[in-house]
Amino acid sequence: MAKLRVVLADDHGVLRAGLKALLAEQPDLEVVGEAETADAAVQLVKDLKPDLAVVDIRMPGDGVKATRRIKQEWPKVEVLILSQYDDPAYLRQALAAGASGYALKRASGQELVAAIRAVAGGEVYLHPAMTRVLVEDSLGPRQPDTFTLSHPLSEREAQVLRLVALGYTTQQIAEQLFLSVRTVETYKVRTMEKLGLSGRAALVRYALEHGLLEAESDP
Repeated sequence: MAKLRVVLADDHGVLRAGLKALLAEQPDLEVVGEAETADAAVQLVKDLKPDLAVVDIRMPGDGVKATRRIKQEWPKVEVLILSQYDDPAYLRQALAAGASGYALKRASGQELVAAIRAVAGGEVYLHPAMTRVLVEDSLGPRQPDTFTLSHPLSEREAQVLRLVALGYTTQQIAEQLFLSVRTVETYKVRTMEKLGLSGRAALVRYALEHGLLEAESDP
């Protein structure tokens, strides 16, 4: 089985070494490069073409800028943002730059490995704490039915989009809505076509910007 090739970009050597050791224990993951700055991270991605880059959001040179450059120049390389901040503003910046995941440094090793696998597999990953922050942040003066009145999606498509925005995997969405995984993927593709979006991260950004988290209570 081919291993997922990962680049680690963080200016904290101890944290980087710990994460590298953790990934070395995984049979399906391989760290192929390390960087301490945003520019070095971009160069590594250019040279190595990994499957995924784990990028510190506040590293020298700006992790968000590095993410944007990576996704613009090598869109097939997935990016997982690693951050110590559970601030929705940072999350929005990361998603706007093209990141497909946002993990917190306080997460357990098991959670970080799961995040890497999810993002590398094409899923959007949000740390559970960030999901709560987003829900709280979304509760504002807008009317709860603003999204449902203005979007072109069917009720089922909107449900799938909402669960994607809340960080659920395709398998979890299928279980929540009593659908097959293939059916959920079909809804995702149809939703992206209707909204003119490309990629799961774009779906998340759309849902956040249009108040979809306010549309109904969590499953």
